[in-house]
Amino acid sequence: MMTRKSAMIGSLVVLGAALLLSRWTGTRDKDWPVPVEAAKLKNPVKATPENLAAARAIYMDKCANCHGEKGFGDGPEAGMYDPPPASLADASMMNGMPDGEIYWKITEGRKPMPSFKNQLSDEQRWQLVNFLRTLVPKPPAKKPGAIKP
Repeated sequence: MMTRKSAMIGSLVVLGAALLLSRWTGTRDKDWPVPVEAAKLKNPVKATPENLAAARAIYMDKCANCHGEKGFGDGPEAGMYDPPPASLADASMMNGMPDGEIYWKITEGRKPMPSFKNQLSDEQRWQLVNFLRTLVPKPPAKKPGAIKP
């Protein structure tokens, strides 16, 4: 007959194994759903040199400690967080997100990333969206007359 103590220990072992399995399979914190209406928002701020410079200053102050100076998710505080900060220089991730989705994520945050809706103005958050686009490496330009493989 199972005692109450052994049942509790068994439950803890099962719970621990489930947590390890979910972490190992990469399912934990993988999705960050964004409301459809938010993703459809259009950026009202132009990516002018002045706006990009202002956003770079904001990024270096508010984001670079976690996401890194160039957006690779390798900032000096990155190792402190689970899940780790995203690589904002990941072209496949960033090119798959409309501006409204990025803006919403900056605005709302989720643990461990803070919400910036009370720290930054709407304009500053849209400026950041434009700046984050500059962190994604551009594909190499094709040479005129080059033969396609």
